[in-house]
Amino acid sequence: MDKLIFLDNGATSFPKPEEVYTFMDNFYRNYGVNPGRSGYDLCLEAGELVETTRKMLTDFFNGKDPNRLCFTYNSTDALNLIINGMLKKGDHAITTTLEHNSVLRPLYHLYKYNGVEVDYIPFENKGFVDPDSFTKKFKKNTKLVIINHASNVIGTIQPIKEIGKYCRERGIPFAVDAAQSVGKVPVDIEDLNVDVVAFTGHKSLLGPTGIGGLYVREGIEIRHTRAGGTGVRSAVRTHLFEYPYRLEYGTLNTSGVAGLNAGVKWIEKKGLKNIHEHEMKLTTMLRDGLKDIEGVILYCQDDLTDHISILPFNIDGFEALNTGTILDVDYNIAARTGLHCAPLVHEQLGTDKIHGAVRFGIGPFNTEEHIKTAIEAVKEIAASQKKR
Repeated sequence: MDKLIFLDNGATSFPKPEEVYTFMDNFYRNYGVNPGRSGYDLCLEAGELVETTRKMLTDFFNGKDPNRLCFTYNSTDALNLIINGMLKKGDHAITTTLEHNSVLRPLYHLYKYNGVEVDYIPFENKGFVDPDSFTKKFKKNTKLVIINHASNVIGTIQPIKEIGKYCRERGIPFAVDAAQSVGKVPVDIEDLNVDVVAFTGHKSLLGPTGIGGLYVREGIEIRHTRAGGTGVRSAVRTHLFEYPYRLEYGTLNTSGVAGLNAGVKWIEKKGLKNIHEHEMKLTTMLRDGLKDIEGVILYCQDDLTDHISILPFNIDGFEALNTGTILDVDYNIAARTGLHCAPLVHEQLGTDKIHGAVRFGIGPFNTEEHIKTAIEAVKEIAASQKKR
């Protein structure tokens, strides 16, 4: 394990900062009770951590009301709450072909079973959507525009500020999936004209799995589509309408909140800019090394401006799965292969016909030595394929 080169940070960050492991262990050993359910000291301590983390994340997104920062299990959970809580029969939604299945599948279910109309904006050759394309799709019944901030396949950061401006001018709610971007680049909802942002804790926020959330800007409402315990006002028969209870159900993953708290503190200490610059320096090094290898095909990597540290590629004539297996078995390099839960991206790239691509995802703990090893490994695999 010590020799593993982990280049699958697009799926989850690994390893985590040592501070995350230490804080989670200490918190759960000493304060691992149900927060907000009783008045004894341990319960109050656990509740205080939850509320401190809620405020920390609200500040991280430049939100105004910590109560509108709601914890979920991951970004998929948050996106389902958003989509199902903002759309109903007869509504129209706009998204893109860059989306993850956490957006595509809930929208498809609403289209198939509830009569919600959905338009999909394709990305252009360099991997970005044109903001003006959205204005051509707006309708009187458009009730939601939802897109990802950064693609989990090609790494492009979308022009959400411009898209959000168009939405705000027309009073259309604008939701953003920040699963890949938050913790790498700033996600300032006021500056970017975002109404709702969904995030996960286990990727670039460097927390554990099983924790995520969403922030809902004031003036935007999401219907609750679930019901359950909140720990307060238990005599009320209906689920509570006020935030955060409106979108939180049952006992929170408090150890996950603790890990998320420590992850965000580590990021703030290191600085977003420094983290992003480090990762993009390595991404540029990787891109430059791979593009010179005969038989290697890169996708939307010509210009790395407005990109995160994700790089997809294939070796001509070789299945992505086979490339990934050889990287793992022969070189101890972890990478992601396949369609990356984003089938429309691959359909547009044409890689769906060859079962997807290999994806390298660079994180804050990767080094130049890791990248040099990965480049040499791909070079050797491509050379062996050529000899066949």
